[in-house]
Amino acid sequence: MSRGRMIKRVLIAVSALAIAGAGALAVVWGQARLDTAGKLRFERPLRIPPLEEGRPGARGERVYDLRVQQGTADLGADVPARTWGVNGPHLGPTLRVRRGERVRMRVRNDLPEPTTMHWHGMHLPAVADGGPHQPIGRGETWTPTWRIDQPAATLWYHPHPHARTEHHVARGVAGMVLVADERERSLALPREYGVDDIPVILQDVRLDDEGNVSKASISFSPIGHLGDRMLVNGTPDPHVVVRRERVRLRLLNASTARIHDVGLADGRPMTLVATDGGLLEHPAEVRRVRLSPGERAEVVVRLRPRERLVLRSHPHGLGGDPWSRRFAGGDDRLDLLQLRAARTLERSPEVPERLAAGPPEPDPAGATRTRRFELSGRTINGRRMDMGRIDEVVRRDETEIWEVSSNSLHSFHIHDVQFRVLEIDGRPPPPALRGPKDTILFEGRSTARLAVRFTDYADPRTPYMFHCHLIDHEDRGMMNQLVVTPP
Repeated sequence: MSRGRMIKRVLIAVSALAIAGAGALAVVWGQARLDTAGKLRFERPLRIPPLEEGRPGARGERVYDLRVQQGTADLGADVPARTWGVNGPHLGPTLRVRRGERVRMRVRNDLPEPTTMHWHGMHLPAVADGGPHQPIGRGETWTPTWRIDQPAATLWYHPHPHARTEHHVARGVAGMVLVADERERSLALPREYGVDDIPVILQDVRLDDEGNVSKASISFSPIGHLGDRMLVNGTPDPHVVVRRERVRLRLLNASTARIHDVGLADGRPMTLVATDGGLLEHPAEVRRVRLSPGERAEVVVRLRPRERLVLRSHPHGLGGDPWSRRFAGGDDRLDLLQLRAARTLERSPEVPERLAAGPPEPDPAGATRTRRFELSGRTINGRRMDMGRIDEVVRRDETEIWEVSSNSLHSFHIHDVQFRVLEIDGRPPPPALRGPKDTILFEGRSTARLAVRFTDYADPRTPYMFHCHLIDHEDRGMMNQLVVTPP
């Protein structure tokens, strides 16, 4: 064969490979976008997690018995899914606790590997926090106790084992914690659990042919595992019947990576009444609420008789360049839940014009120092998580300003505290960030100023965590530790 003919064949082969590669890339690009808007039939009644209010204990505390276990659940696939849950095969009960009461959590681990149980958003001693320093071995029971001392709020619980958190949460170990107090009970807000006060736990999942939770989509995702089916309270394709004029939706993004921009499909406004740590000072009319993993929001929706409203996760457009945005789920449009209004609706009072007694704590005027944190890659201030290293030492009862900067998509969470967002890139925060927060989304290159104060508990030996709550980032080392010392 002549040299010219050989070169020609090589060029043809290279061209064919390039065309084939481009075709495969186009397929991957097309499959990366998920759009279920208008395609669901909402055939299944929404599962409402059972409400667990504890039992009286011998020492005057309220006791909650939780068993972390394996199981199988119908998640809408062709085969039953192999799941993990709490007191059941998937997810867990909603725990209702009351401000001023002492609680004792009896957490038994019947999984095939060690786990932990973290009380996300809860103000409590570091030894009860349930981070990676409080492992629960196979067959063991962990029994932390503390006094509930924070305003009414929607919190949640989930495992937090070192470098294995995504593995546990994605399988379904999660549940809500509702903190009740006298002020919230005095307000004219919907509050009958499962009737006009509805938990809405958002998770996405991807299953293989045998029903195992799969990470097949993680290759190109800059934020972690994205599932190809949505669940609300573990229910695929769900609807809930509403019999009152106003319904309160307690939104929790319990996904491990997916960011949700939640609103109604017809674009009508919702009334935002609370964020991570509790009530806003005044309600705010919003059309969307953006929630990164770990964030919560409470919205009140008004319905008309017989109408059907769809709660939708709209495209959020985050992720920077088109490639990153597509594989971060930024182009996805997902129908979540259908609200079916009854033929006649019981009247509900208007949402009060004042909710919390004042602006969120702490007051930045008393700040004693400023700390700076840079979120980059999978590090905080250039450091990956080291269980044997303390990164920050904080004094109890001192207000600090934390300036947190990010160069890409990250979700920043601080254990034990509810912080106050002072500024985002030099501007006042939008309504959804004006309430008490413990988790905040950085939508790209951005800086937030937060007022932070650790109160009540000092323990120089046991750390709290602060980390990215995109859980794949956390598992890969984007987490640091702090201890609180006496003043």
